[in-house]
Amino acid sequence: MLDLATRTQLMKPIERLAVRAGAEILTLVESGITRDTKPDGSPVTNADTAADAIILEGLHDLTPDWQAITEESWQGTQPPNDAPYWCVDPLDGTNGFLNGGKDYTVNIALIHENYPVLGVIVAPARGMVWASDGATAWTYGLQNSEEELRPIQARICNTADPIVITTRSRRGRSDIFDAWLKRLAPSNTISAGSSLKFCHLADGKADFYPRISPTMEWDTAAGQAILEAAGGAIIDSKGARFSYGKAGLKNSHFAAMGRLNAPIPAAWHPPAGDEAGR
Repeated sequence: MLDLATRTQLMKPIERLAVRAGAEILTLVESGITRDTKPDGSPVTNADTAADAIILEGLHDLTPDWQAITEESWQGTQPPNDAPYWCVDPLDGTNGFLNGGKDYTVNIALIHENYPVLGVIVAPARGMVWASDGATAWTYGLQNSEEELRPIQARICNTADPIVITTRSRRGRSDIFDAWLKRLAPSNTISAGSSLKFCHLADGKADFYPRISPTMEWDTAAGQAILEAAGGAIIDSKGARFSYGKAGLKNSHFAAMGRLNAPIPAAWHPPAGDEAGR
């Protein structure tokens, strides 16, 4: 794994890069958003591509020998097995963004040996940053000084009556997801968009985030880095730590959670498979 000193040295430049991309998104919101459609039918905006260009240029200047995989630039090549590489979503939550929502984020993660070791998430419209160097996690407001960084830690999960966080959209939810949610028997269900669900887990606001695909690796990498550094976890249907570099960079079902003082309950394990839904 990359040593902590190297990751620490990268943190401020990466945070500033994500903040700069977020500022460009806000500028385009003011001047006018244009929409297009990707070959897979998903939406893309001028804000997605502008943020992508800023991040790619910044990452190349900072680490010219490391590959950068972004949602808007990825051409289908597999990431390296052993070398560090960047995994980026320049605007996570495009659908909500187009609908006027404020939960969209800029996600930048560093992957090494198939796991995220550094992560930054910026929520431009919320004026917030969450970050991790792989050892600790913190948050701060964009209007605050650097002295106001606040360390964050995931809560110890209430497995009997968990607070469950889910996506804001119900589009594409499936019977599989609804059955899983019923097994969880949550005491309360809250909703959030994009990678903010990981941030809220890391910040102790919820116990559990169940996810039925589809997501891509750039949707989860930065959030996983932050959540794990805050003491939480994300697992696949076999109970293994969620990993990266999968074929096609497509995620399977997963479960993200806060801290546990006991084994993960059986009901918290994701159902096997990768059926579509949320």
